[in-house]
Parts: sequence; C-alpha cells; structure tokens
Amino acid sequence: MERYTREDGSDLGPLLTQLFQVLDTPDDERSTTLDEDLAGFPYINGDLFREPLRIPSFSKTMRERLLEACYFDWSNISPAIFGALFQSVMEPAERRAQGAHYTTEKNILKVIEPLFLDELRTEFEKIKTLKNNRERRLREFQKKLGSLTFFDPACGCGNFLIIAYREIRLLEIEVIRELRTREIRTTETRSGRQREFYMEILSLVNVNQFYGIELSEFPVRIAETALWMMDHIMNNRLSLEFGEAYARIPLKESPNIWHGDALETDWTEILPPEHCDYLFGNPPFVGAKFQTADQRAQVHRTAALGKSGGSLDYVAAWFIKAGGYVRNTSARIGFVATNSITQGEQVAQLWPVLFDRLKLEINFAHRTFAWGSDVRGKAHVHVVIIGLDRREKAKPEKRLFSYPDINGEPEETRHKILSPYLFDAAGLPNPYITVCEESRPINGMTKLIIGSKPIDGGHYIFTAEERARFLEEEPDAGSLLRPFVGAREFLQGSRRWILALHGVSPSLLAKLPEIRKRIASVRDYRKASKSKPTQKLAETPTLYHVNVLPTAPFLVIPEVSSERREYVPIGWLEPPVIPSNRLRLLPDATLVDFALLTSAMHMAWMRAVAGRLESRYMYSIGVVYNTFPTPPRDKDTSRLELLAQAVLDARAAHPDATLADLYDPDLMPPGLRKAHQALDRAVDRVYRRSGFSSERQRIEHLFSLYEKMRAPLETEIRPIKRKRKAVSKTRK
Repeated sequence: MERYTREDGSDLGPLLTQLFQVLDTPDDERSTTLDEDLAGFPYINGDLFREPLRIPSFSKTMRERLLEACYFDWSNISPAIFGALFQSVMEPAERRAQGAHYTTEKNILKVIEPLFLDELRTEFEKIKTLKNNRERRLREFQKKLGSLTFFDPACGCGNFLIIAYREIRLLEIEVIRELRTREIRTTETRSGRQREFYMEILSLVNVNQFYGIELSEFPVRIAETALWMMDHIMNNRLSLEFGEAYARIPLKESPNIWHGDALETDWTEILPPEHCDYLFGNPPFVGAKFQTADQRAQVHRTAALGKSGGSLDYVAAWFIKAGGYVRNTSARIGFVATNSITQGEQVAQLWPVLFDRLKLEINFAHRTFAWGSDVRGKAHVHVVIIGLDRREKAKPEKRLFSYPDINGEPEETRHKILSPYLFDAAGLPNPYITVCEESRPINGMTKLIIGSKPIDGGHYIFTAEERARFLEEEPDAGSLLRPFVGAREFLQGSRRWILALHGVSPSLLAKLPEIRKRIASVRDYRKASKSKPTQKLAETPTLYHVNVLPTAPFLVIPEVSSERREYVPIGWLEPPVIPSNRLRLLPDATLVDFALLTSAMHMAWMRAVAGRLESRYMYSIGVVYNTFPTPPRDKDTSRLELLAQAVLDARAAHPDATLADLYDPDLMPPGLRKAHQALDRAVDRVYRRSGFSSERQRIEHLFSLYEKMRAPLETEIRPIKRKRKAVSKTRK
C-alpha cells in the first residue's frame, strides 16, 4: 500500500480487490505477468477471499489508519475481540431483541473448564506419570483431542468456539512437547558422535471439529474468520515452541458455522448427535415479557408445555432442544442462562421436562453471578451456568460453584446430586422436586395480597416537594392525598403521596380544577395504552387498577430485597398509608404470623425458591408464600409471640435508623441480631424438637414437608384430568 498507492487513498480500493483475488488463486493458476510483490502472497483458500468485495472509496485518513493497522503487532490480540467489537456497533434495541451477550474469556472458561477442559487436563497429567506404554498413551490422547467435536448452537461471533479451540490446541502442544522430550532423549551413536533423532509430529486438532449456528450472517463470517485466525496463531505458537515452521496454508479444513435460526434448524443435519462430544454456549437472554410473538411461539413448540411455556425465558428452549438432541448419546451440555430458570415459577415449568422427559441430570453449576461483557459501558447480566449429562452417564460427583460476592471469585464444593434450585439435594426424598406456583395458600395461611396498583401515568403520585406545590394550587385537596408506600419507601424511610379519590363525591371533585385535570390525564393515558384491559380502565379514571386502602394495621413484605440481607425486613404499616403493588400485605396479621415469616426457616425457603431481580430476591406470593410449609398445626406457638415482640422492640430501640440500615449485615445492631436468633431457635423447635444446625438442614426438612403437603393436591388433580380426557373422547 505504501509503495503502490497514492497518499490520498483514491487508488487503494482496486489494489485490495486485486490482492484478494491473488489470495484466492492457486500458485499454478496465477498470471505470469503478476507483480512480484503480489505474487509473493500465498494461496489461502478456505473461501476466505472468494466473495467479491464492496470496497468503499478511501480517503487519506482511511489509508493512514489501514497502514497503522498493518504495522500493529496483532500476535497478542485474541480473535475473540471481534465479538465484542461487533456487539459495540449493534443498536441496544437490536442487541436486546436478539438477547446477544458477547463475553469475557474468563467467563467462557467457567463453562468449558468443568465441561471438558479440567477432565482432559487431568487425563493428560495421569498419562504423564505412567511408566509403561506412556508414549503410546500420549499418542492415543493426541488422537482423541483431534477427534473431539464441539457444537455451539447459538455461537454469535464464535467466542466460545474460539476459546475452546485455543485451549484444546494449547493442551495438544503440551502433549507434543512430552512426545518430543522423549524423542530427544532417544539417541543413536555413530562413529563416536551423538545425534538427536526426531520423529515428525504434526497437530491433529483442526477447525473442522468446531460447529456452530448463528442467526445473523455477519457474525457467521466473523466466527469463521476468527477460528482461522486462532488456528494461524496456534500454528505460529507451535512453530516457536519447536523451532520448526508449521503452517496450514493453503487452508484445507473449514469451521462448520451455519447461518440460520437454531430453534428452526435440525441440529442433526449439521452434526449427527452420535458424533457430538460437547454442546455449549451462551444462548439468547430474552425474558418472557420481551419476546416477540415468533419467539414466544418457538418456546411453546420447543417446550411442548402448552400455554404455560409462555413464561419461560427464551434460553430455556435451547436447554430443551439440546436435551432432545443428546438423547441416546454420550454428549454433554454446558450453557449459560438467565438465573430465572433456577428460581421462581420457571423451575416447575422447565426442570420436569429436563429431568423426567429427557432424563438429564445436573453435572456442574455456577450459582448466580455477574456475567461480564467486553463491551465498554455494557451492564452486567446476572446468570447461572448449568452443565447437564444424561442420567445414566452422569458422574457420581457434582461440582457446584457459589459466589459469596456476586462480582467476585467462586468457591467450589462437591455433591452427590444437585437440585434445580442449585443446592445439595442428597438429603431430599425427591431430589428432582420443583415448587409449583399456587394461586392460593396450600399451607393453611391467610391470603397474602399485593398493594394498590394505580396505572395512572404518574398523575396521581407526588413526591413531598410536588405535594407541597400541588397544595398551593389546590389547598382543599389535602384530605385526598395519602402516604403511598412501596418497597423503597418502606425500607429507606422516604415518602411519596397519592391521590385517593375512591368514594369522593362528584360535587366535591367538580370544585377542584387541578384534580379534574389529573383525572382527565389519567383517562387519556389509559385510553392511549395498547392493552385492552387498561383501555377499559379509562372508564373509571378515579379508581386504580388494583384498589387496596386498608382500614386497620397490616403486615407488609417488600417485593424486592437485597441478597446481602440475612432477613427480608418485614413489619407493620397502618392507615392512612396506602401500600403500593411493590409491597405484599397480610391484613389482620398476628405476632405468630410475623414470627414465622421473619424466621430463618422462612428465609431459607425464600432464598431457595424465590425468583430474583438481578441478584436481589423477589418475594413471590404464588411461589414463596402460598407454598411455604408451615409447622404442624398441633404445635404450641404461643411462645413465639413474646419473641416476635422482642424483635420489634429491638428495632424500636433505634428510632432514627431505617429498616435498610437495621438489616444491613455490616450495621445490624447486636440487640436486633440476638432477638432474631432467639426467635429462629424457637421457630426451628416448633418444626423439629432438635432444631437445625444449618440452612441446608432447614431446606431438606422444608422440601420434605412440601412434598407431603403437595401429595393430596396431586391426587385431587389426577381424577379431574382423567374426567376431562373422557369428556373430550366422548365429544370426538
């Protein structure tokens, strides 16, 4: 470019076009009049330069930038960077619609190490210690590396495949080093001179062992090219390692990257399942509420769950399709997923399919952690990693990685069996049990409800400053403004206010012009909604969507609470407060209700089965409260009242502290902690005379109780299903 193009870059495009033609032409087919500098370029093949280029018109600045790129030393740059670059130029809406998350090498290793790398490395280390047949076993191991197949059915720009290929090649180089070391030691002596004897050893691992599917065409090309680049980098590394030139030019093998929709593609046509060893990757993270109609239909078809499949995240479809793909094979699965598939309502929808229908078992898992991205400014996503094996092929010891700090390093433990909630399930009568969302309490407790949900476009809600300004304009509206408390206000002590127009005389409202303006704004806001139920609400603009205006004190539980807290702060509010839908409230609650709900037993249940918002706990009525196994009804719970009051008294001793302060694990007053611990011991003994020494024991006991509590419901449901089936058959 420096020698043959002008500084203004105007003739650079034709030169690049000619260069690409040369790179795609075998030496014996090239023109004899070709410039010798161009002729010096090797024949590459691999279809890398075959398609005609649409090269833009170059400027002086563009030429200078391209020359800078040519002089840059790319040897230490991983081809995986292209995935991050591609994500950087995607529009946020497009990235969200596709659920695209291109990730760091560190997090990719969290998938591939427990899936296959750790096991391969262990096997290699054992072979190195052999005294007999060591060389033969090393060669067999190298052949094994060259025969393994890797499949990412949501490969994006190929980051998982690229890093996996690099790690397998690096392991192979270690194998070759061991073989070479042995051969160097093998000497022959002739005429008193010693010479080293080498046997040519080539790399057996190649890019054609790697398969992928990607929805967008451009990432497919990036993945193919990046794998070839990684191959070239590893060939250079092999050459430097042994001082002998090693290259694979012209390219004879190609990565197997397919352009298509993975959920609409027959994976067996890309790679027969009996030939697949490892299925892994980072499928799209599209939540149920954000799925397009087509995506939701794909989840329904793949999951075959009927209407209930609609609340599954998009990523769940990859788990189900992968489970069907590996059936009757020894292939292993390792996927990243939104943490919602191991929490809340989705567990009971997804995991019976994986456990019962597809006969899979969790082989390893990473509990919730922040899944980082290489893209600057990209927010973290909170995820889990799940490794699955067919049950008859599953390993006896399961690996579980937990994160005391959500952004920190994992701590590994080993277990006999893992629950879909990602805890040790060895002590459970049924380790595969899942908690079904219930529309009403199945534990005999009083119904828990949500607070008021205005759907008002913010026209009825005021901060303290907004309330003061509003009352200057409408001084007679003071009695219609009531404190409006959600989870944030309850925990942090802040205040909001809301207009409560329920039952107010039209004649009074007619005299309040500023309130009339807001009523009209709410009506217009609801009419403009795309939701038909919301449009219907426009007919009654003075009412909320959910109308809860308590007339007596009530117990409240915040919908969302930090995962750092040992206890979700629970307490009482009273009129004139109106609770928002961000609070769950229990009217007419007793101190015994408070004792049970704030106890370590209930907190253990909540942590095990609740959904999460990022890493924070989301308290679900249907999954947590309605299913919570309560102690036997014949147990004396009167002592719990005094201990519950002691907790409330310990809070009251710090009137200036918010609940967020009181339950911060670093700031919690010793008196409050002591009161909670006394209450915990008493509640434990109501469940079991000997109490519990750990959260794991509590979980095991609670799941045992849940299974017994659920059993009568199952017997009630089965006859109904049989009856419906009989009616259907009669109609037919």
